[in-house]
Amino acid sequence: MFQGHLNTPQRRAQAWFDSIVIDHGGFRLLWHNFAAVVPGRLYRSNHPTPARLAALTRRYGLRTLINLRGRRPCGSDALSREAAAALGLRHIDAPFESRGAPHRERVLRLAEIFAEMDEPALIHCKSGADRAGLAAGIFLLLQGGSAAAAQAQLSWRFLHVRGSPTGILDAFFALYASEAEGRIGFLDWVRDEYDEAALRRGFHAKLLARLFTDRLLGRE
Repeated sequence: MFQGHLNTPQRRAQAWFDSIVIDHGGFRLLWHNFAAVVPGRLYRSNHPTPARLAALTRRYGLRTLINLRGRRPCGSDALSREAAAALGLRHIDAPFESRGAPHRERVLRLAEIFAEMDEPALIHCKSGADRAGLAAGIFLLLQGGSAAAAQAQLSWRFLHVRGSPTGILDAFFALYASEAEGRIGFLDWVRDEYDEAALRRGFHAKLLARLFTDRLLGRE
């Protein structure tokens, strides 16, 4: 994995090799998994290349880039951070897991980020399928949307596989719908009632779906 800086041509070439080959960025050169969550306010995609990020910034007037992978020792991370700085974008790390019950503290921090970020913003993870869908759904709930609308951000249209380990993200929204929707607000539920451990215990992935996402798609 690339862990250096982009201060020499050799290191820059290493970063691109790492991004395209090791981090599967070759697929993302043509497949962007891009969509508007709320037009003019929030967009989602897989990890953008510098050129793709520049094109999206020009077209949609982006002001903030939210990285749901968090800081990583890889070429994709180094290249997108450099591109964001060159474009004048605010870059924010808000790491989430794609296969684990969302952590209460991370959900609450993301809500704070959404409340004070410069809009429009782009959220991205690696493939734009799972963590981007989780964050997009959280944004919709914070705007008064329904749990069903939030869950719709986790769909096959984005190559999200509900029966795989990443389906625990669907279960998170379903848990809110069954326990609290219409009774208390989403953030109040997360803060006061959400049980991460119970969600982990209650969710079981299907074997074939697990193999599909982990082996065939190579999800992070």
